[in-house]
Amino acid sequence: MSDRLSVLKTYKLYVGGKFPRSESGRVYEVTSAKGAWLANAPLSSRKDARDAVVAARKAFGGWSGATAYNRGQVLYRVAEMLEGRRAQFVQEVADAEGLSKSKAAEQVDAAVDRWVWYAGWTDKLAQVLGGANPVAGPYFNLSAPEPTGVVAVLAPQESSLLGLISVVAPVLATGSTAVVVAAEKSPLPALSLAEVLATSDVPGGVVNLLSGRTAELAPTLAAHQDVNAIDLTGADPALATELEIAAADNLKRVLRPQPVDNWTASPGLDRMTPFLETKTVWHPTGALGVSGSSY
Repeated sequence: MSDRLSVLKTYKLYVGGKFPRSESGRVYEVTSAKGAWLANAPLSSRKDARDAVVAARKAFGGWSGATAYNRGQVLYRVAEMLEGRRAQFVQEVADAEGLSKSKAAEQVDAAVDRWVWYAGWTDKLAQVLGGANPVAGPYFNLSAPEPTGVVAVLAPQESSLLGLISVVAPVLATGSTAVVVAAEKSPLPALSLAEVLATSDVPGGVVNLLSGRTAELAPTLAAHQDVNAIDLTGADPALATELEIAAADNLKRVLRPQPVDNWTASPGLDRMTPFLETKTVWHPTGALGVSGSSY
C-alpha cells in the first residue's frame, strides 16, 4: 500500500451559518502547548467582526421569539452532537492545553455536561427570575426576564472548550445571540464547535465564531452600536478597561473579567442574569384580569 499524503484540515470562521475565510485573507499559526504546529487559523479582521454582528442581529428575532422549551431542545441536540465527536475534542483540548488524554477527556465531558445544564435552564428562568410584585392598588404587577439582544463574548484564554462553553451557552439559553472571539492561542476547539453548531438545529447567525487577535477584534465589538452587551472574560486587565470605556458610549451591559480557578465548578445563574432585561407589566384587576388576559 502506498503512503498517503496527509489531508490537513482547513479551519474557517463561522458567521451567519456559513464558513467564510477571513475577509482579510490572513491566517496565523496555531501551535500546541508544547510548541508543535497544529494548523493555520483565520486571522479575523474588523470587517469580519462587523459582519458577525449583522448576522447575530438578523438571527435575534427568531431565536428570542422561539419558545423557551424549543430553545432547550435545540441546545440539548448540540450536547448530543458534542458527545458524538468526543474523541476529536479530546485530542484538540489535549493539544491546546498540554493535557494528558485522560485529563482532556475530563474537560470535554465537563463541557458537554455544562451545555446540558444550561439547556435545562431555558424554560425555568422565567419562574426563578420573574414573578408577581406586591403593589398598593387594583393592579397586577408582573416581572419577566427577556433576552438583551446581541452579546459579544471574549472567550477565556486558558480553557479552550470548557471555558468557552461556560461563557457561550448561558447567552444562548437566555435567548440572546452571540459573536464570540475564540481563545487567541487555542482557537481550534472553538472552530470545531462551529462545525457542530452548523449541523445542529441552532439557526445560522445565533452563534458566530471568530478567531484571531483578541486585542484587535474586541474594540470593534465594544464600540459597535448594535451590540447590546459584552462579556470581557478573555480580556487582560488593561484591555478590559479600554473596552469598558468604549462600551459606555451606547450603555452596553458589561460583564467584567472574573478570575476562575476551576472552570468545572458550578456556574450558578451568574452568567445568565447579566444578559437578561426585566420587563414589568401592569394589569388592572377585576373582570378583565380574572379572564386571564395579559399584555
